[in-house]
Amino acid sequence: MNPNNEKYAEALRRLLVIMNELRAKCPWDSKQTLDSLRHLTIEECYELSDAILEGDLEEIKKELGDVMLHIVFYSKIGAEKKAFDIADVMNGVCEKLIARHPHVFGDVTVKNEADVKRNWELLKLKEKGDNPSVLAGVPKSLPALLKALRIQEKAHAVGFDWQRREEVWEKVEEEIAEFKESMSREEAEQEFGDLLFSLVNYARFVDINPETALEKSNKKFIKRFNYIESATLGAGKTWQEISLAEMDAYWEEAKDVQDKSWTPSKK
Repeated sequence: MNPNNEKYAEALRRLLVIMNELRAKCPWDSKQTLDSLRHLTIEECYELSDAILEGDLEEIKKELGDVMLHIVFYSKIGAEKKAFDIADVMNGVCEKLIARHPHVFGDVTVKNEADVKRNWELLKLKEKGDNPSVLAGVPKSLPALLKALRIQEKAHAVGFDWQRREEVWEKVEEEIAEFKESMSREEAEQEFGDLLFSLVNYARFVDINPETALEKSNKKFIKRFNYIESATLGAGKTWQEISLAEMDAYWEEAKDVQDKSWTPSKK
């Protein structure tokens, strides 16, 4: 993207003009607040995430537009409150990027990506003033799996971490044993949480995003289960008529024949 290309500035101007018109003339848009938009923004981010996981570039473009609309919408409301506008938003993130990349815009030297991430977290702490909590920047509303990952990453940034992944796996095995030995539901719930936390930790050590990995497994299960549904309907049966053994057979068949081109039957 050439920043000197006028088409980018023109596209942003066009969106700002449309936003002003909507805010002034549309009954729905004119009533929206920061709070009322919040859950819609979260939904748009999840839709963008779905498009990314599907590798659908056209859908990614569409969903990025929806997210951009929300950024402009919040900025419009901020301008009405005389708190901030879209220029403040963009300049703010520019200043943040410059400050947090001293190895690009300053004289700091880094060896690798790990150094960059470590410096990023330490600079964030410095920005928060005297004696900030290392974990204070973890959003409270993050899904639990992602929150576990961010907690561990922030602890790692200040040196509180395992040294070898073999040690982390030993911890996983320890948590599995403790979960299996749980005597009550409350204890089992606690030990299961510890087990998940340790698995997230191991995933981090082997450079796997646990949220992405789990979502891919979710999608794989849905695709194979849809195959079972389609095969069941194709055999002229209902859920009440098909046996577990038949479902297992269809499941194994789905594993063998499914690929990206397969779609569920429209029957």
